[in-house]
Amino acid sequence: MCGIVGYYGERSAYDVLVKGLKRLEYRGYDSAGIAVIGDGLEVFKKKGKVKDLENFIDQKKITGKIGIGHTRWATHGEPSDVNAHPHLSGEKSIAIIHNGIIENYSSLKQELLSKGYEFESETDTEVLVQFIQAIKIENNCGLVEAIRIALNQVIGAYAIAVISKDEPNLLVAARKGSPLVIGIGKDEFLLASDASPIVEYTNEVVYLNDNEIAIIENGDLTITTIEDVKQTPYIQTLDLELEAIEKGGYPHFMLKEIFEQPNSIGDCMRGRIDATTDRLVLGGIREYADKLVEAERIVIVACGTSWHAGLVAEYLIEDLCRIPVEVEYASEFRYRNPVIKQGDVVIAISQSGETADTLAAIELAKSKGAVIFGVVNTVGSSISRATDEGAYLHAGPEIGVASTKAFTGQLTVLTMIALMIGKRKGTITDRKFSNMLRELSMIPEKIKAVLDSNDKIEFIADLFKDARNFLYLGRGYNFPVALEGALKLKEISYIHAEGYPAAEMKHGPIALIDEQMPVVVIATRDNSYDKIVSNIQEVKARKGVVIAVVTEGDALIPKMADFVIEVPRTADELMPLVSVLPLQLLSYHIAVLRGCNVDQPRNLAKSVTVE
Repeated sequence: MCGIVGYYGERSAYDVLVKGLKRLEYRGYDSAGIAVIGDGLEVFKKKGKVKDLENFIDQKKITGKIGIGHTRWATHGEPSDVNAHPHLSGEKSIAIIHNGIIENYSSLKQELLSKGYEFESETDTEVLVQFIQAIKIENNCGLVEAIRIALNQVIGAYAIAVISKDEPNLLVAARKGSPLVIGIGKDEFLLASDASPIVEYTNEVVYLNDNEIAIIENGDLTITTIEDVKQTPYIQTLDLELEAIEKGGYPHFMLKEIFEQPNSIGDCMRGRIDATTDRLVLGGIREYADKLVEAERIVIVACGTSWHAGLVAEYLIEDLCRIPVEVEYASEFRYRNPVIKQGDVVIAISQSGETADTLAAIELAKSKGAVIFGVVNTVGSSISRATDEGAYLHAGPEIGVASTKAFTGQLTVLTMIALMIGKRKGTITDRKFSNMLRELSMIPEKIKAVLDSNDKIEFIADLFKDARNFLYLGRGYNFPVALEGALKLKEISYIHAEGYPAAEMKHGPIALIDEQMPVVVIATRDNSYDKIVSNIQEVKARKGVVIAVVTEGDALIPKMADFVIEVPRTADELMPLVSVLPLQLLSYHIAVLRGCNVDQPRNLAKSVTVE
């Protein structure tokens, strides 16, 4: 959840750390801090955003070339200067930054208090650094050994980076359950929660595995396990360009990423489908492809927007493949006693590939003998390594906290998976398969047509920016889109919104409808069109204000709705790929008009790597 960055080399550590924190700020932004080894160990931290930290440091001269930095999303202790990272040991000799949760921090803290240790903050992280110091003193050992002993007694998730003024040429990092990547440059090393702070300096990286410790000392990198077993680093080449993590002239990353969707969906399909030859190949699904085709049941686990993509996949797979599908919140699945049988297939969906609840759900399903497929965006992520097989989105980095292009990328991959299964099972005809591939290949151009409505959607947003509640309705494939539209509005504008199957409106939510209630209805032409028309009439009969997303050329609904946004016609199964675009833009413009920070909405962070 939090952002970690570290530097060891010949550059100014301060410059690298602050730039890295700005690129990681989407992971947490309630406080920030750095620690640098120069003339001793210097620590600067401040409540607020990275710019507040810069203002706090101001003209202070920081000369060190080894350092660590952190941008926080609060778990233990409210946002404050004191609770901000880095945290120091009691002797002020060791500094640590930490992403994750130390579950047994309370018992460790009581043990340390009994030994006379004092604490300044409310955080579990300060407990960890004090624990490391206690071990170092009691065992008369160096920092690396103290960290190794401590991590063998810690329960929970962590990615940490540690420096000490007593060992000024040493930077130590470790991970379990939280991501950490090491960049290997020319005579320098970088640490980060993801590759965005690293790509400017090198494209060679090592993804640290769970229970591994990285030791950077005297210009060399060594990786061991917490059991002190030396590992051989696996160096990978980053497929990431610096331009991809910049705004590129857009006012916000979210708007940039909305407008990137014609390209990101095209990249997702590139090399995988050829509509002219009816070719569909998912290179990441080969060895276990028969398991998908022969599955008697598929369970999808995901969180948030990814869960909504899973709901669309449920419709797709049951419709095209005739396999029963269950869609589970990963956070609930992991704490139930789910019925998983040998040979069941579990599909895990995550943009970051680091979602803690989804990772835990994968491990639970694995322990019961399930075959696990991953649908993730971030190459080299924990979920991509924990699954048996899977498919990357290739959507490029998504910096905006509210997911947009990752959602449509997930839908594209899941559609291709469903088509692959249906084709091999014979549950769809050759003609249907061919038509679907052709329609799918046309989606990028159809999305461009939706984006042309941006000005109209901004006009509608201005009329409803002060609404206190929204209702989103959809049927069939568009029901999950209604849920996703409501979530986007809640996430970035802080307006209460709910998504419902349109037919369920009369089973309760209809009581909310009056002339003050905007109702967004996804009412494209499909086999439930007549029913959705009836639902709109029910809303209008109660003086509700209807904003309808309709198929271009619709002559009926525009006569009833107060506002209409047209989208191009496509197959019912693919309609979520285009019908979600107006809802993304509507939420974006409402949030901007309300003065909200759309890229960094309050209380949220991009990658949820803690429970």
